[in-house]
Amino acid sequence: MTAAVRYDDVEVGTELPVQRSTVQRADLVRYAGASGDFNPIHWNQRIAISVGLPDVIAHGMFTMGRAGRLLTDWAGDPGAVEEYGVRFTRPVVVPDDGVGATLTVSGRVASKLDDRRVAVELSVLVGGGTGEKVLSRARAVVRLS
Repeated sequence: MTAAVRYDDVEVGTELPVQRSTVQRADLVRYAGASGDFNPIHWNQRIAISVGLPDVIAHGMFTMGRAGRLLTDWAGDPGAVEEYGVRFTRPVVVPDDGVGATLTVSGRVASKLDDRRVAVELSVLVGGGTGEKVLSRARAVVRLS
């Protein structure tokens, strides 16, 4: 984790450091074990395609969690995230190509609230910095030191 960000050091428009992470099939299998969500669309290509998906897709909550890591790393404390919500726009397709999918998460302070809290808006893309949006209305309230 990084050092805690101070409320007095941020302004509306402050950009959070961009995070990129790779999602591979093995990550989805581990997440399935941790979450108990063993739906085969998250690990079996044949079944994913048979239900009309282009390939295996990441769990929505897995994607949301990866995006939330930007908030917890920036704030320096996972407990600082008081509210967090998203809308799932499109699935994260995870090919079995040894590379996987790349998530790019960025954020900015949308407003300063009372009690040393800030509202943060996130952008979550798959396929690199110019990829497709996978989460919309990704917003959080974070308490800073």
